[in-house]
Amino acid sequence: MEPIEDLDVLAEDEVRQREADGEVDEDLDRVKHGYDATAGDKQVYIETYGCQMNVNDSGIVASVLEESGYGLTRDQAAADVVLLNTCAIRENAERKIRARLSMLRSEKEKRDGELMLGVLGCMAERLREKLLEQEDLVDVVVGPDAYRDLPQLLYEADATGQAAVNVELSKQETYEDIQPVRYDSNGVSAYVSIMRGCDNMCTFCVVPFTRGREESRPVTTILSEVARLAEEGYKEVTLLGQNVNSYHYTDADGTSVSFAELVDRVSRVSPEMRVRYSTSHPKDCTDDLLKVHRDRPNVCNYIHLPVQHGNTEVLDRMRRTYTREEYLALTERAKELCPGVSLSTDLIAGFCGETEAQHEDTLSLMEAVRYDHAYMFKYSERPQTYAARKYEDDVPEDTKQRRLEEIIELQNQHAKESNEAEVGRVHTVLVEGPSKKSDAQFFGRTDTNKGVVFDREDYEKGDYVRVRIEDCTSSTLLGTAIEKTTLEAAARTDSITTSPAVA
Repeated sequence: MEPIEDLDVLAEDEVRQREADGEVDEDLDRVKHGYDATAGDKQVYIETYGCQMNVNDSGIVASVLEESGYGLTRDQAAADVVLLNTCAIRENAERKIRARLSMLRSEKEKRDGELMLGVLGCMAERLREKLLEQEDLVDVVVGPDAYRDLPQLLYEADATGQAAVNVELSKQETYEDIQPVRYDSNGVSAYVSIMRGCDNMCTFCVVPFTRGREESRPVTTILSEVARLAEEGYKEVTLLGQNVNSYHYTDADGTSVSFAELVDRVSRVSPEMRVRYSTSHPKDCTDDLLKVHRDRPNVCNYIHLPVQHGNTEVLDRMRRTYTREEYLALTERAKELCPGVSLSTDLIAGFCGETEAQHEDTLSLMEAVRYDHAYMFKYSERPQTYAARKYEDDVPEDTKQRRLEEIIELQNQHAKESNEAEVGRVHTVLVEGPSKKSDAQFFGRTDTNKGVVFDREDYEKGDYVRVRIEDCTSSTLLGTAIEKTTLEAAARTDSITTSPAVA
């Protein structure tokens, strides 16, 4: 999944300022709970940590529980059940969740055991023994493929006083028949899961061990969900999977559907709905997919291509299956087939055995590609991974920190220069809601996934508005609204118009 920037290197006041400027979209460790309260015999409070897939999974959990008579609450103090949907991608995320569990356990003791606690998701699978036996922190532990069993597990734990657990991984479960509660949604953009699991086995990544092997969801159920979202007024969908462009499904008529074909079909459900996806693997980014970006106006001209590192030897140790040269050729091909395309990436500083020269290769690759966005991390060893078992985590922590800071500094420079080049251009912006700084202004995103702030005037959330860019911060564009438009009427040339006189 598309991660977010590692904020550990930033001072707290700087983080707050960047969030106020719209420069930090979401904190990986920030709790997310955006559902509306609903009635039920028992109230459930869900906290979600991590990536978009976890947010979507919490929507599935909420739907399953509602169907079984539970209500959803935003008020933790009013909850009979508190569930933490967890992330295991970084050690820091686990530490924060463990601390949160300790606080909740204290609250449970104050309520004479009347509060039930549960851990869901990636940490549930990996730390079930510690959570249940060694630390006695929770009542239920449920892995990402067992959410259908959650009502029964809660009943068993409540009835017996014994912890209930199901962390078995499935080769078939895609939750294709469950309509998620639109969890943490702005009412404009929605996530649609198209597959689960991952087969890539990158040496640094724990996902295959916590989410299992790849399983693609049936095409018809994806298209039906997108159609429902369009009817409900959503204007943007993001197709989700650990590696979406390895999606593959065989239709009932025997037709083999690739990811490129799926994106094309989704884009035809509604011409007024933008289509994005997350996250992809460079090895599976085909010309057919790039041509869908080029040919379908509502498929956003933005591609997340996680490179992870700029040195071929390190990429080989990571099992990324491509070289530096092959990756650079792919980005050039993307720019050739999709003029004006915006590229983002993931970068890891301080992977096992990384030398100073190899770190410099990451910086030089960044110079060659010039990403508009990047998600940047220090390497954090995760148990069970190949790297944890076979490699030595031998880069000193202060060296990791310094290298990460150099990566962030360079990316901030590139983002600032990219945004400065936008001044005078006209973009079609999808209005997501009020800006964080002022209710008198709106915030939205361009086709190329750049944030834009402009005065509200008579526009509404969910409108497409043509905006002329007048100024910028390092990652947010500031503009003046020209007119309301439709996606069909908005030409892709908006994103590369250079004349400020164009209206």
